[in-house]
Amino acid sequence: MWSGDRRVGMESLSPERLHGHPYQEEASVFCRLTVKILEARSLPRADLLSQADPYVTVQLPTASGMKFKTQTVTNSSHPVWNETFSFLIQSQVKNILELTIYDEDVITKDDICFKVSYDVSEILPGQLLQKTFSLNPQGPEELDVELLMERTWDPPENLITNNVLVARELSHLDVSLDRAGNTAMAAGQDKLELELMLKGSYEDTQTFFPDTAFTFSFHYMRGQDTELNGYLRGPRNSGWNSDTSVTPFNVPLMSLAAGKEMTIDIPAMKAPEGKLQLKTDCCPKELSVRLSYGLCPEEQAFLSRRKKVVAAALKQALQLDEDLNEDEVPVVGINAEGGGMRAMISLYGHLLALQKLGLLDCVTYFSGISGSTWTMAHLYRDPEWSQRDLEGPISHAREHVAKTLLKEFLPEHLASYRQTLKLREEQGYTVTVADLWGLVLESKLHGQVTDQKLSGQRAALERGQNPLPLYLSLNVKENHLETLHFKEWVEFSPYEVGFLKYGGFVPSELFGSEFFMGRLMKRLPESQICFLEGIWSNLFSVNLMDIWYDITYGKDSNNFPVDVRNSEKEFSGSAGTSSGVEAPWLESGTALAQALKGFLTGRPFHQRSANFLHGLQLHRDYCNQRHFSTWAGAAAI
Repeated sequence: MWSGDRRVGMESLSPERLHGHPYQEEASVFCRLTVKILEARSLPRADLLSQADPYVTVQLPTASGMKFKTQTVTNSSHPVWNETFSFLIQSQVKNILELTIYDEDVITKDDICFKVSYDVSEILPGQLLQKTFSLNPQGPEELDVELLMERTWDPPENLITNNVLVARELSHLDVSLDRAGNTAMAAGQDKLELELMLKGSYEDTQTFFPDTAFTFSFHYMRGQDTELNGYLRGPRNSGWNSDTSVTPFNVPLMSLAAGKEMTIDIPAMKAPEGKLQLKTDCCPKELSVRLSYGLCPEEQAFLSRRKKVVAAALKQALQLDEDLNEDEVPVVGINAEGGGMRAMISLYGHLLALQKLGLLDCVTYFSGISGSTWTMAHLYRDPEWSQRDLEGPISHAREHVAKTLLKEFLPEHLASYRQTLKLREEQGYTVTVADLWGLVLESKLHGQVTDQKLSGQRAALERGQNPLPLYLSLNVKENHLETLHFKEWVEFSPYEVGFLKYGGFVPSELFGSEFFMGRLMKRLPESQICFLEGIWSNLFSVNLMDIWYDITYGKDSNNFPVDVRNSEKEFSGSAGTSSGVEAPWLESGTALAQALKGFLTGRPFHQRSANFLHGLQLHRDYCNQRHFSTWAGAAAI
C-alpha cells in the first residue's frame, strides 16, 4: 500500500522483521600486530620552493585510542623512517589499519599527501608481510610497510555478537585522590588542575582540581593496550602550556589486575597529598543494546494479539465462511511516503478510504517518513484511533493546516520555545535548529506543544487494536561527501529504536541516552514526540550535493553514482573490507578545497543524537552475513 509522493524502503516489513537469531557469546584470542613504516617514494612537492616535510600517522581504531606518529623527515620526496609500532588486536573483529602521510607545515594545517586503509585479516599469523601501497594505479607515489601478526598468551576475551556487531568486554577504572587525612595543599599548588586522559575510553578526558576530594571512573575495553595519562597544569586562563608546566605521568592499564588497588604519586605534588588510588574491575556483561535481527518480545506479543484482529477483519472483508488459522493470517503493511504537508494530508485521505472499505483492521504494520509521521504521531495520541471515525482527526488537521505559520513566531510563542529548549539543554541534550523546528511544527499542527512520548504509544497496542507504527528516519554522517554515499534507515517504534541494517536496538525511552560498547552510560529523560518529528522529517539531512544530484538525475536512482563501499565505512572507525585509498581530491589539505567541500557537503542545521551503537565494532565476517545489507537502492529518498 502506498501514500504520498516519495518512496521509502521496504526494509521495515522484510522477513528479517519476523525471523532472526539472537546474539551469541564466543571466546576469541588476541593477536599482536607489529607495523614497521619503512619508506615512501615520489611524494608530491609541498610548494614551488621546497619538497615535502613528511611524517606518517599509524592508527588502528579497534585496538586502542592511540594514534602513533613517526618522526618528520624534512625536505624529502623519498623519506626513510624505519620506525616500528605495535597493537594488541581482537581477532574476531574487523581491524582496519589506517596509514596517513602528512606534510608538516609550521603556519598552516598539515596537508594530507597520502592516506590508505588496509584490512589486516589478510595477514596470516606468524607471517612477515612487506606491503607496498600506491596512491593510485597511475601515480608514482608509494609507501612501503612491513607487517607481522603474532598470537599472544593473553586470556581469551568473551565477545557478544550477532555476527555483524561485536560487543567486547568492558572494564571500569575507579580513580580517587588519596589525601591521607591532610586537606591542605602544598604552597603554590592551589591553582593547579589535574587532567587525566584515557584514550579510547567513554570518558576520554577528565579534569579536576587536586585541592578537592574526587572519585570518578573511566570505562574502556578490557583488551585495550593503552595507558592512563595525566599531568598537572595551570588554569586555562593563565596562559600556561600544559605540556611544559609540569612533568606528565602515565600508568599502563595492562599492569593493573582486576579488583586490586594501586597507589601512585602525582609528580610535582608533595607526599602524602599527591597520591592517586586506582582500582580496575569488570563491568557487568549484560547489554542495554539488543543485538539481534529478530523481533523483541514485546513486538512478538503484539503480533499474536494483532493476528486475531486481522483475521476477523479479513474474514469479513473477503466474506470467508470459516475463520483463518493463525499461520494463514498475512502480514500487511502500509508504507506512507514523505512530502511535508502534502504527504500528511494525503495519508489522512488514504486511511479514511481504507476505513470505509473495512480494510484498516487488516493492516499489521504502519510505517512512514517525513510528513506522514506528522499524521501518525497525531493519530496515536488516541489509543483507539483506528476504531473511531477518522473524520474527527481530519477536521482537526484541516483547521490547523489552514493557519498561517507566521503566528507561530509571535513573541509569546518564541518565549515558550526558548523556555522549552532551555529545559531540554539542562537535561543533557544538544539543542539544534531541528529542535526549534519541531516545536514550531507541533504548535502549528496541534495549537500547543504537548508532552507526548513515543513509549506512551504502547497504550495503542495493548490489545492489538491498532497497527504497529514504525517511524523511519535517515542517519547520515556529518563529514561524508553526500547522502548518496552514506545513509542508513533508522526505525522508531513504541517499543524500540534501532538499525535493522546492523541488528542493534534500544528501548524507545532510552533513545537519546548515551551508550558505550552496548552498556548504558548516561540516561537522559525521554524526548517529546515534537523533537523526534524534527528527526523524522529528514529536512536537515540534505546538503547542496544532494540537491544537485536531485536536480541533475531526478528520481532515476539508476543514474546515481552510488559508491556502495562507502556506505560501510566509518562505523565505529572499524569498517572497510580491503586495502584501498581515498580519492585525492577528497583528502586535499588546501584551505580552498576544504572550504569548497565544507560548503557543498555541510549540514549546518542537522539534528544530532547520541549514537547508541557507540563503541561497538564490526565482526570480521559481517559482510558475509545474509541479514546485513548496504541498501544501496535506498538512494531515492
